[in-house]
Amino acid sequence: MLKLSLGCYIIAWGNLLEKVGNLMELLKLIADIRSPALDTVVGLITRLGEETVGVVFLCLILWCISKKVAYGIGIAFFLSSLTVQGMKVIFRIERPWVIDPTFTPVEGAIEYATGYSFPSGHTQTAASLYWAIGAQVRNKPVKAICFIIPILVAFSRMYLGVHTLLDVVVSLLISFLLVLLTVKALTSDDASKKRDFAISLAMVLFSFAVIVVSVTLYANGTIEAHYVRDCLIAGGACIGFAVGMFIERVFIKFSVKSKNIAIHIIKFIIGIAGVIAIQEGLKLISTSLAFDMFRYFMMLMWVTAFYPLIIKRFFSAGDLRTASGQ
Repeated sequence: MLKLSLGCYIIAWGNLLEKVGNLMELLKLIADIRSPALDTVVGLITRLGEETVGVVFLCLILWCISKKVAYGIGIAFFLSSLTVQGMKVIFRIERPWVIDPTFTPVEGAIEYATGYSFPSGHTQTAASLYWAIGAQVRNKPVKAICFIIPILVAFSRMYLGVHTLLDVVVSLLISFLLVLLTVKALTSDDASKKRDFAISLAMVLFSFAVIVVSVTLYANGTIEAHYVRDCLIAGGACIGFAVGMFIERVFIKFSVKSKNIAIHIIKFIIGIAGVIAIQEGLKLISTSLAFDMFRYFMMLMWVTAFYPLIIKRFFSAGDLRTASGQ
């Protein structure tokens, strides 16, 4: 049975490499339409798929707009991120310019294209973020914009020459499926502490699974430290989000309501300052692999539990009223 499984994995891996090689021709065709002006525009579009953008949107929506929408975003975002990071270290498909040395990506794109190529992290971030928003809002123009942005980000990754069509399509499919499952789970009629616990537990267990796989590959010399670091960071962030989300939904139950826009601005600025303080401050203590995972765990605990507790305590008077059903 083990030999059969290993054989199937080798065949699948070989087929992927063959498909990537064939898809290089598509990247070369896209490269023919490049221009300095278009490079700049596409470079701005691809930034919509950066993890920093995803975290900022998550914080803004969670603290100031809608907890329900934010939790939908977070679940889909972190589960899809873990899936993509896990697949990267398992399949270990190199970047297009490594596969084909005659291919040249857009100048400056290589600097931000770290890790393995398959699947695309930027595409996953954009799809899980914007599709999760679009799936939970009723405004049709917003839905349309949220649907289009991930497609544009996916194309931008190919235009810049840092991903193949296979990379971006797989990321789109992963994110789409997880957004559907997340929205269905959060809108089910059996909302309860048991459901919240089950969702959080599933996220934690999946995080540990990806962490174990990546650490094992690192320990036996299959992958280098910076590859396992991406998996540990994704795992730590997912665990922090899952634990913090459960604590907030069951015990804290803060409200995002406010009639004063200044309250929201102040809340957001203070909260983001806390995120930056944790992210940069803990670097001064250690930059080890394990501590990086802990650092991102603490960041998401701040976002989902520690700071909501502060919001409930110091921003609930007057025009902020506690509403557990928010």
